[in-house]
Amino acid sequence: MDAPWSLDAFDRLTPAHLQWLLDTPPELLLLGSGRVTRFPSPEVMAWLRSHGVPFESMDSRSAARTWNILMGEGRNASCAMLLPGS
Repeated sequence: MDAPWSLDAFDRLTPAHLQWLLDTPPELLLLGSGRVTRFPSPEVMAWLRSHGVPFESMDSRSAARTWNILMGEGRNASCAMLLPGS
């Protein structure tokens, strides 16, 4: 699913940014956090867990590589990431 994600800093990520996931929940959400691996706030992690959305946080370059592998395997995954320079 291609969805615009208007976020300029990973630490500003809120459940509202991820609401689109509920339309068709993926078997895995990749969160690309920019140049370095960061984890979402406890609020975001709790929201994802409460909606049954498994996720992995990683730097955006790793998220892009992992996304390509999962798509090649035909997996139902979603990816939301900041540009590596963020």
